[in-house]
Amino acid sequence: MRALAVTPGMAGTARVRDDLREPDRGPNQLLVEGLLMGVCGTDAEILAGSYGEAPPHGDHLVIGHEGLGRVLAADADGPFAPGDLVVGIVRRPDPVPCVCCAAGEWDMCLNGRYTERGIRGAHGYARERYALEQEFAVRVPEALGTAAVLLEPASVVAKAWERIESVAVRCSSFAARNVLVTGAGPVGLLAALLAVQRGHQVSVLDRVQRGPKPDLVRLLGAHYATGPVARLEPKPEIVVECTGSEQLVVDVLCNTARNSIVCLAGLSSGARKVKLAASEFNDSLVLENDLVFGSVNANRRHYIQALHALEQADPAWLTRLITRCVPLSRFTAAFVRQEDDVKVVIDLRS
Repeated sequence: MRALAVTPGMAGTARVRDDLREPDRGPNQLLVEGLLMGVCGTDAEILAGSYGEAPPHGDHLVIGHEGLGRVLAADADGPFAPGDLVVGIVRRPDPVPCVCCAAGEWDMCLNGRYTERGIRGAHGYARERYALEQEFAVRVPEALGTAAVLLEPASVVAKAWERIESVAVRCSSFAARNVLVTGAGPVGLLAALLAVQRGHQVSVLDRVQRGPKPDLVRLLGAHYATGPVARLEPKPEIVVECTGSEQLVVDVLCNTARNSIVCLAGLSSGARKVKLAASEFNDSLVLENDLVFGSVNANRRHYIQALHALEQADPAWLTRLITRCVPLSRFTAAFVRQEDDVKVVIDLRS
């Protein structure tokens, strides 16, 4: 059986293996045919050897945490049936479990002993067939088609918006807000989609001035911006920062409206050092009642929220987010950045 695997911690080891054993489907598990794998920065880091962890007693990791598949076999009395289109949830709770994991909030794991399919301690979905636990499978409608592969990144921003709203609802004036999303990659565009669906006035900030990104933003009814954050008017009241750019994070935090909420959803490379006047920055946050928090991963509730958002979106717009589909046999091409890339996926059947 074919799968895309790496030796974690070793760059240049990614290859399509055809010597892996067929998955054993246990009770309450599905046998799933892999259809598509979404490619993201985490996958690139794993291929570069800077991230990733093999399952216990293993020497390789099958990657792919953004997976779309079709059920081949399921328990006759279970909630799934052969032919169902499904997306597998990424994270699994730790075995202790901690208080959060025990409550189904494994995205907020306290002791760090969780596993993640295709990332940390568990094989991923970049394979021809895999077993998937029913409780970690999300059925998606056929009408979504290939756009269903966007469910995992959409779940991340669904969690971010849930956390934003848990704070913003305390303000009696919370209604339509000025929202800034930084970064027009897949996560940024999906964050903007959820903001527009909530009735906010949305701007998306990115560096590129040509290609599909400006049009995708405008088709949402949002404003596309390329200038400095400091020049944006009105100042954003809610920011979803999706780039992880050190300088941009600082610029955002120094140029928000009063009572602002900033969600940091991007990881920084650490390659650039930025000077920050900590005392002045601290006073600004305190005196203006600003809130800054980080958010990553998602639990089942967020996948369901994301699914509802995708179902409400324009199908043609969602389809345009997927700008390239690369055969598994030529997977390396998926990791070579092209100018017009938004979301790149790998076809696991070719």
